[in-house]
Amino acid sequence: MNAIINMYAPFFDLHNWATVIESGEDWLIIFSLVIMECILSVDNAVVLAAQTQTLPDKKDQEKSLFYGLIGAYIFRFLVIGIGVYLINFWAIKAFGALYLFYLFIKHFFLNKNKEGSEAPKKKSAPKGWRKHLHISLFWQVVISIELMDIVFSIDSVLASLAISHNPVIVLIGGMIGILAMRGIAEVIMGLMGKIPELQGMAYVLILFIAIKLFLSIPMINIHIPNMVFVIFLVGAIIVTLIIHYINNNKRQKD
Repeated sequence: MNAIINMYAPFFDLHNWATVIESGEDWLIIFSLVIMECILSVDNAVVLAAQTQTLPDKKDQEKSLFYGLIGAYIFRFLVIGIGVYLINFWAIKAFGALYLFYLFIKHFFLNKNKEGSEAPKKKSAPKGWRKHLHISLFWQVVISIELMDIVFSIDSVLASLAISHNPVIVLIGGMIGILAMRGIAEVIMGLMGKIPELQGMAYVLILFIAIKLFLSIPMINIHIPNMVFVIFLVGAIIVTLIIHYINNNKRQKD
């Protein structure tokens, strides 16, 4: 019990908060953490945007991001307190990678009928654990968002703690960064509405992220640089825009 109190005591130290808020040097560190959070969370934003697209209503999409934001803040607070132990939680990364791979398979193979066209969007009876828990599509998306926040926040917290050992600085930087990342997700959502082909691209990126995440577990220990993901993202966007241009021309001719 004392160990838990010691882990979270800095968060409730008003003097610590006052020192951080009044220090220009600490705010420079916070700013750098926000930038780093946004860079590390580009892949998270892609996953969030793709997940929210499964909700048919725009209002529900925005609401799911808002609920996910609240959960992300709560989890970030808890995780920073035990950040020094996160290096042992490789199983979370492995689970996250498998889950992302499942999302890729589900989008391209499980959501289509035998003729290869999109399966009709109609309500079907809940199956498996959903049948017993009666979880709506909206809350399924919210839970998925929270699971992805858990997986992706591990790298962000560990990297932040390497820059500053003051958990208050890490917390402020992380929370501002999460808010900025949600903004990125909403921008991607808007683009997906105008360019439908971006949704398929998002799930290709999810496959890349799943591979990247799985290779980073300690037993494999292969780390793909974030810059490689950025290059892959730019290439995927260019290819998607070309496909959209071709499809748009075909629709106009028809």
